[in-house]
Amino acid sequence: MTALAGPSADGFRTTSLRRWNAVCWVLFVAMAVGLATTDGSVGSRYAALVLLGCVVLCYALLDRFPGNPVVRPHVYLSVLVLALGGLAELGGSYAALFMVTLPHYWMFGRTPRASMGFLGLATAATLTGSWYRQGWSLQFFGETMVSTLIVVAVGVLIGLWAHSVVAQSTERARLIVELERTQAELSEAHQRQGAADERERMARDIHDTLAQGLASIVVLAEAARAGLDSEPARSAQQLRSIESTARENLAEARELVGSAQQQGGAAAGSVARTLRRILDRFAEDTGLTVAGELADVECDQQTRIALLRCTQESLANVRKHARASTVGVMLTRRPHGVELEVTDDGAGFVPEESTGFGLDGMRKRLAELGGRLTVTSSLGDGTRILGVIPLEPAPGDSDEGSEETR
Repeated sequence: MTALAGPSADGFRTTSLRRWNAVCWVLFVAMAVGLATTDGSVGSRYAALVLLGCVVLCYALLDRFPGNPVVRPHVYLSVLVLALGGLAELGGSYAALFMVTLPHYWMFGRTPRASMGFLGLATAATLTGSWYRQGWSLQFFGETMVSTLIVVAVGVLIGLWAHSVVAQSTERARLIVELERTQAELSEAHQRQGAADERERMARDIHDTLAQGLASIVVLAEAARAGLDSEPARSAQQLRSIESTARENLAEARELVGSAQQQGGAAAGSVARTLRRILDRFAEDTGLTVAGELADVECDQQTRIALLRCTQESLANVRKHARASTVGVMLTRRPHGVELEVTDDGAGFVPEESTGFGLDGMRKRLAELGGRLTVTSSLGDGTRILGVIPLEPAPGDSDEGSEETR
């Protein structure tokens, strides 16, 4: 049997109807037997059986064919009201029928107002039929009216309580559905944000490593081609630098592919030694004077990568923009954390007017570790870049002391 009431209580009413369905058929048969065997005129017994038959027929149609266009829930309740009034007037088993069908007003009424309306009509029809048969007698007032009103009052209280339970269950179900939908949307948002963060990280790593290496290879290749005839020895050195840079880029590419497995692991090698190789290669490729004061700092893999990438990006900016003659790099362990300082005596720039990707990527990389980036520069006075990574990432450090970057 399917639900016959409104959508807000379909589950509850479907279960209730299934339970009452079997009980009602047994009681209908019992009432039919009782009406057929009671004393009284044959006409009264037949009339009572006809009224009960109409109720049973409507209920059967509603039970077997819930979508039929003729007997709808309110039609069934109307027939039930008329049958109760007729049985009360005939002196049949209207009380038994009233008790058996009392839950139907709440199951088929759709709304509490409609349910109470039909129940009120049934009460009025029953009392009217009894009054028509008994008149204004003591039996009518003392037995019929009092017992009927008590039954109706109990039915109203139980029905309102059941409706309240259904309303609360429906509201909880709605809230659960909304919560599940919100959780699904939040999960999708987290996935999209995670994918965006990963793309940004990969773009930053590619810019700081492969792109810089390829740019260096292009510069060295152009210089080597220009000096093939006039400076063959220098061109040969530049070709060796190209080979070395290409090998380093290949190693960087492999490191990027496997970086997900290395996150949070121990540092691979000394930061100072790795930075010294970078500085030596930079000095060899550019011919600039490079001074490095590099402390042997112990740090985790993420901090090590951040220090290396910031150094590579800073040196790349010096190569492309600074027109400097001297570069200084200092790596220091402080009580509050690790400091990386890169200075040059080049042309300088105005930090507020910078729109490049490199220094902004450095700032974000340090911010992810709770650090900060400070850029100090002016036209003609060179540039100082100071990156600080705390020993333990602290909330808010990423916002303090940050300046506009290239």
